[in-house]
Amino acid sequence: MWSYALRRVLMTIPTLLLVITVCYLMLHATPGGPFDTERKVSAAVMANLQAKYHLDLPLWQQYLLYLKSLLQGDLGASFRYADWSVNELVGNALPVSLAIGGGALLLSVVIGVALGIIAALRQNSLIDYFVMLVGNLGSAFPSFVIGPVLILLFAIWLSVLPAGGWNDFDPRYMVLPIALLTFINVSTIGRVMRGSLIEVLNSNFIRTARAKGLPLRTIVFRHALKPALMPVVSVLGPLAISSITSAVVTESVFSLPGLGKLIINGASNRDYTLVLGLVVLVTVFAVILNLLVDLAYAYLDPKIRY
Repeated sequence: MWSYALRRVLMTIPTLLLVITVCYLMLHATPGGPFDTERKVSAAVMANLQAKYHLDLPLWQQYLLYLKSLLQGDLGASFRYADWSVNELVGNALPVSLAIGGGALLLSVVIGVALGIIAALRQNSLIDYFVMLVGNLGSAFPSFVIGPVLILLFAIWLSVLPAGGWNDFDPRYMVLPIALLTFINVSTIGRVMRGSLIEVLNSNFIRTARAKGLPLRTIVFRHALKPALMPVVSVLGPLAISSITSAVVTESVFSLPGLGKLIINGASNRDYTLVLGLVVLVTVFAVILNLLVDLAYAYLDPKIRY
């Protein structure tokens, strides 16, 4: 398994290089530049700005210089945030997004799996209908609709939580963003877990376990849970990535200083290095999560060997 993991890590290098190259070319092919929205400056000042950020060089030289900096762990200097590097901007914003997205994903797995198990064991009951209702609501309503509803309910009407902002990891400011992402993720995990467990409980080896007189608790947690978790594990990777992309909406709704704010500012300001740095970060996260999902498959299913 470790040799497989090493091969997967090495395979990420050409994938990452391809993503960086495509994104780099697309950014530079877009009309305009990072300094086009600035107030009018003299030609000499504009020439100095372009020379400072190597924008006066041919595109292929700029690309090679960026790859050289990237190999040294330097994501470059931001074009729009004066005296700030992309490493510093990402370093300040990443803990916020990890706290919100990571906390929401952890809660989503626990709550979604628990609700899915209960719904599968109480199929066609009120609990089952409730889980399916939550799943349908979370899938039907986007985050930019649920977020303002949560603010209206808990911040304006009940006045028990702040409507937004960030007070240095104050739990009160984290409750609503985490609740929003958790509700959306639970709707997916709960439905997948319910359907998977129902299918596993109708398998032949479960019928054999029941015929031997094993209690339901032992059948579910010792025999049925592992194979039923495989579809859930398969959606965790995309859910984790979607938590990062959903940060664009979530952090905008709740005014959080996370990666979502940087993505919006970098794209609107044509901050090439900032956008590329965020693309590299998200790509690395996606590759790592997909690798962890593959390794989890081998743990859950003994028939899988890498």
